[in-house]
Amino acid sequence: MVRGRISRLSVRDVRFPTSLGGHGSDAMVSAGYMGARACGPSYSGDWSREGSGAPGDSSHPKCSVGFVGQAGGKGNSPHKCFREEQMLAQGYPAYTTSCAWLGYSDDTLKQVGATALQQGWLRADLLVKNLFLQMMDANQRWDVPEAVEWMSKLAKFKPLWIEEPTSPDDILGHATISKALVPLGIGVATGEQCHNRVIFKQLLQAKALQFLQIDSCRLGSINENLSVLLMAKKFEIPVCPHAGGVGLCELVQHLIIFDYISVSASLKNRMCEYVDHLHEHFKYPVMIQRASYMPPKDAGYSTEMKEESVRKHQYPDGEVWNKLLAAQEN
Repeated sequence: MVRGRISRLSVRDVRFPTSLGGHGSDAMVSAGYMGARACGPSYSGDWSREGSGAPGDSSHPKCSVGFVGQAGGKGNSPHKCFREEQMLAQGYPAYTTSCAWLGYSDDTLKQVGATALQQGWLRADLLVKNLFLQMMDANQRWDVPEAVEWMSKLAKFKPLWIEEPTSPDDILGHATISKALVPLGIGVATGEQCHNRVIFKQLLQAKALQFLQIDSCRLGSINENLSVLLMAKKFEIPVCPHAGGVGLCELVQHLIIFDYISVSASLKNRMCEYVDHLHEHFKYPVMIQRASYMPPKDAGYSTEMKEESVRKHQYPDGEVWNKLLAAQEN
């Protein structure tokens, strides 16, 4: 076994002022960015990651199953090669939330919506504002009776799901909403705020969701994410990951492609969120073709940021924040 050690860690606060362009539902998108120096018999050097990750092998042997090995068990082994080749050729289905942020004006919504359609996006998530797209997101805004009341009225628009209809900690509340909306053909999607496998276990046991949304950073490690993927397989609930923050698309592509190849073996009712923001700050940005995630072929977890971007957006001393804070003072 090759042994090594981490000899140094550094953590930097990197923030992007996305509210200046109305992007997203938060005032800014931020990341705790960790850099590590590792040394050992076969490796000595630096690498940086947002969230969890480690250097990987960039080679692509035939019928590999990704960096998480055989976690999916042997049940789906005979057809893994076929599914891997399918991913390499077609990619994993995605949907976009870039065309529906609440900070956008009506004119901007129309413009970015039309652009998304021209780019081939036929699946879109809509923060509750205009009501003509496939999925809706309440961002935890409603209490339980209010969620049932509103979505019952909106059922005529035939949304696939309502995302985060109430507090993410209210498991029984989600179960009540789910019980009321499933007969109307509306699923409940939640999970991006769930921080461990136990919360997901209870949501699944309570039949409180029809679409499970892992967040690759909120769940603290690859292992924690894998345990949720396996539970979703057991309960036959599709996983449709959350990826609406800086670097989340880069991270979650690994998890969801692995889920298809080695765990779920299904694309039915499955898709992964995509936002077209901030990828330019990453050394290995996600690749989207025909509204699908194309498998990454570079080493690691795809989260290494460009040093120039980190330096400029480091808070509060980076160039971007120096200018913004100085402008506020004036």
